[in-house]
Amino acid sequence: MTALHFGLEEEVFITEPDKPTLQSLYYLARLLWHDPGYYYTHTACNFNRGKDLRWGLMSGIEISTGIFADPAELVADLRHRRQELAAVCPGLIVPVGHLFDQVTPTNICGMHIHVSGFPDRERAYRNLVYFLPLLALLVINSPVAGSQRYGQSYRWAEAFAIGPLRADRLYRFQDLIESKRLGTLEIRVFDPVWDLERVHLLLACIQAILEADTDYPGDVATYNRLRRQVAREGYIRELQPVWRELARLLPVPEEYFLHTPAEALAAIWGEEGTLAAYTALDNAYRGGCLEPRPLRPMAVHWPLMLAGFCGYYLPRMPYSIKKVLSEW
Repeated sequence: MTALHFGLEEEVFITEPDKPTLQSLYYLARLLWHDPGYYYTHTACNFNRGKDLRWGLMSGIEISTGIFADPAELVADLRHRRQELAAVCPGLIVPVGHLFDQVTPTNICGMHIHVSGFPDRERAYRNLVYFLPLLALLVINSPVAGSQRYGQSYRWAEAFAIGPLRADRLYRFQDLIESKRLGTLEIRVFDPVWDLERVHLLLACIQAILEADTDYPGDVATYNRLRRQVAREGYIRELQPVWRELARLLPVPEEYFLHTPAEALAAIWGEEGTLAAYTALDNAYRGGCLEPRPLRPMAVHWPLMLAGFCGYYLPRMPYSIKKVLSEW
């Protein structure tokens, strides 16, 4: 049997204190020149578009892992990459699908998982479609938009860069695609999450699903009907038999789906506000607990923005153009 392999791309916001700025490029420049052989091809930056530009130009930044057969090794690599970003970034690192005080469908961050090495691509696709509404709840993390409680994930329901599944699996902006550039199945639906235990569990679930010698009834129409409802309401009754099927493959407690990261984060936001939630996320991303802490002094400087543009964006422009062309 061909061994499965996994890679992960994690997007996060860097806020100073409550909004991303072009100073994020300076932190990426520091990371790039710390290890240019790795970070030239394993980082990226994103920008707002259209009417969302009223909130500023900068969106999230991305760091990707290597490729691993063992989910535990991938998570160890992700932990290392997070530590390296934290070491060069004095701003707040905010792993969340959408910023809380905005309604900006283009200003989003996600966690994309690439999978290769499955013997039967059609079965792999169908089986993932069957379990995907449930799996998303493991890391769902976008509970607030426009300073109002949205549900579980504004990003999943409203964002431009994902969406309902289509007959054309190569079309980029949907929840699950066949990557034209890499030849992998790319799962794009997941929100970024601070909790590495949940990331590890998610990878283990995907591995168990794809290694199962079973055909599950993954129906695109059913998935598309469920995605917005689950993004709003969470663990609905219709997902209970899906969890029971998953539990036959891997003993995942139902608690993980009943109580999501979105709910834990929304509780902090509801009690202490947006900046407290962001400091809690930063604290958790850096290896601590999801608990608010005092806000550090921070400032935005135009010379650092310019240094980031010249030291990161310009050197990577040829690779960025090549990557975009290969994806379309």
